[in-house]
Amino acid sequence: MNVKKVLLIVVGCIGLVLGAIGAVVPLLPAFPFLMLSAYCFAKSSERLHTWFTGTALYRKNLEGFVSGKGMDWATKIRVMVTVTILMSIGFAMMHAVRLGQLVLLCVWIFHILYFCFGVKTRRPAAE
Repeated sequence: MNVKKVLLIVVGCIGLVLGAIGAVVPLLPAFPFLMLSAYCFAKSSERLHTWFTGTALYRKNLEGFVSGKGMDWATKIRVMVTVTILMSIGFAMMHAVRLGQLVLLCVWIFHILYFCFGVKTRRPAAE
């Protein structure tokens, strides 16, 4: 096994652990860490990728987005609120760096616009 594959597996495992923690802890977003894991496992090991895409954590948080079906509003709102809280902490800590605050504000605006208009909204299944 080459060094690149080992590094991708290690980064994928770290992302998986952080994503699992983020699924439980409200302030830590699970979505980006699980996307990182999916990418790293797909590039490094077919067996790990197959295992990961079969987990409930993947199915609950990523499957709809990856398959192109989109996200439901509850997931979108959870991601946007988490990112807003984390970015506002960074914004407050940059009180002396106005350019940094401006850049962070622009990133936040584009993030909100992307999640509202760029990511498909999946309708809940009729029961």
